[in-house]
Amino acid sequence: MRFFTHLLPDNIQDWEEYKTALKAEIVNNTGLDENHSLPLDIRKKSTIQMDGYRVENITFQTRPGIYATANLFVPDGNGPFPGVINMIGHWQKGKIDPSGPQAVGHSLAVNGYVCLSVDPWGAGERSTIHGEFEYHGANLGASLMNIGESLIGMQISDNMRGVDLLCSLPYVDADKIGATGASGGGNQTMWISAMDERIKAAVPVVSVGTFESYIMRSNCICETLVDGLAFTEEAGILALSNAIMPINRYRDNPAFLSTEMLRSYENAKRVFDMKGEGNHISYKVFDLPHGYAAEDRSAMLGWFNYHLKRIGTGEPAEEKPFDLLPETDVMVFEAGKRDADVVTTEEYCKLIGNELRSEYLNSGSFDVNSKKSQLAEILRIKDKPDLKRAHDYGVSGGWSRIALETSDNKIIPLLLSNTSAGFSEYVIVTNPLGKDEIPGSLIEDIINSGKGVAVVDLTGCGELSSEAAANYDRERVFHTIARAELWLGKTTIGEWIKELDLVAEYIRSNYNVSKISVDGTRETALAGLFLSTLENNINEVILREAPISYLFDNRENVDFFNMAVHLPGFLKWGDVSLAAGMTGKNVTFIDPVTISGRVLKSDDIEEYTGEFEKIRSSCGQSGSTFFK
Repeated sequence: MRFFTHLLPDNIQDWEEYKTALKAEIVNNTGLDENHSLPLDIRKKSTIQMDGYRVENITFQTRPGIYATANLFVPDGNGPFPGVINMIGHWQKGKIDPSGPQAVGHSLAVNGYVCLSVDPWGAGERSTIHGEFEYHGANLGASLMNIGESLIGMQISDNMRGVDLLCSLPYVDADKIGATGASGGGNQTMWISAMDERIKAAVPVVSVGTFESYIMRSNCICETLVDGLAFTEEAGILALSNAIMPINRYRDNPAFLSTEMLRSYENAKRVFDMKGEGNHISYKVFDLPHGYAAEDRSAMLGWFNYHLKRIGTGEPAEEKPFDLLPETDVMVFEAGKRDADVVTTEEYCKLIGNELRSEYLNSGSFDVNSKKSQLAEILRIKDKPDLKRAHDYGVSGGWSRIALETSDNKIIPLLLSNTSAGFSEYVIVTNPLGKDEIPGSLIEDIINSGKGVAVVDLTGCGELSSEAAANYDRERVFHTIARAELWLGKTTIGEWIKELDLVAEYIRSNYNVSKISVDGTRETALAGLFLSTLENNINEVILREAPISYLFDNRENVDFFNMAVHLPGFLKWGDVSLAAGMTGKNVTFIDPVTISGRVLKSDDIEEYTGEFEKIRSSCGQSGSTFFK
């Protein structure tokens, strides 16, 4: 439904206001770091002379003390030549892959363009272990959110520095800069052309669709704009460009189908026409598989020739032949011999995470009410739903079967044990894999202690699991749902909190219950903790196999928790110990682990026990935190 609320303005004045506000939102929600004064410190590692051009293997500084790996393709002669930044998507080998990225660099060089091909953050030669190529997204890339960054923001920042590099070269015409890339690289092309006005022409390949089409479909966290659909659609990003030509397929990922691209194109074209620049937006659609093929390169050359060289009509140009290089020749470093200042996602998350944790642990006292408000913002808890209706499906096997229908059109399946027993206390039990994964022994122990049990499936769990998400997720559980919630201005844990809140209120008001506890496992355990932090209707919280801190631990087991665990800016706010300290209630961790699932040693427990006690005292709250 959001697409139709984001139609673009139909007059110049409103468009200029919209444009300014939209760019500010993008900067705020991506964590974009724009630093053009930072020295580039270009380091040439090797050069390969080709027929009519050369390939330089280089690194350059993108953030203070942090370097990117890249290939620079330079035509023979003095120039000045137009320059093009070539951004790499989900080729795990990054810029060196001959099937797409490398071919683009060679093609541009033989056709008279300087091309800079940059390994994207976390991919290619910027992977955790040099020479071992990996997927830069999923939990690894999403971990950047916890320190207040985003993978999409890191990429835009890097690519701006790539444009800085091109503009600094004496043989490049800084007024004639283009951008291209395919798949995730096409997505980066769209963003850099929107946020950097030095990009005069852009060709995103197999990447443009609608933001609507990303919801509950396959795309990467590097293509996820947190809260994006709360303030814009993809057409707004296209319309920020100086000149742009998406190239799509009739056969592709549903998120990038040509039909979706055309919806964005038609919306954006109104802005170009309104400015008298209708020929600055176009598109091509080919009956090809996903990739960056010869047909795409020919169309790209025609578009750049027209907008950067002022020749031709913008239609496809004949591509001159070129030779590819062996992958090892276009690697900046020999396998395993990368410079230490090419920083990985793991290293960066640890570095910034430790800085944030140190600041937090030395901050002294806390304004609890202010911190609660900030936590609600991080969790994206805004309007809380009401209980619309409770559907009673009778008793089966001693369990009352109830479905709570909410004002925001959700159904929450709930099992209540023996409601006629008049329990004064109920324990709400949750598991991210659904109620079937809750051990029967746990249920028995609660009942034998004289308490009632409420078993609930939260969004995406158990009876509320999504077949569509499962088809995309495979081993990456909650990958689809977690990203969809972020696009819509929500978080999965925030939605769980609202659902648990409704369940607790329903039990308290309908069964004369005086005390309610939440016993959760892994990610859902955090929802119980945060609910207790924000509301007074939970009396005790038990967390099983939950993270004791959001500080990045290690890459090897980064997938221990599912994608729902990540919270934008959480470590800038505080940490798990602050959430526990503000509850004023007893909190018990059973088998606590690090954010990557590492079992804690006795020394770790002792250290965290001191931290949790100190933070609770700083909050001036009663209660205690226990570790078992």
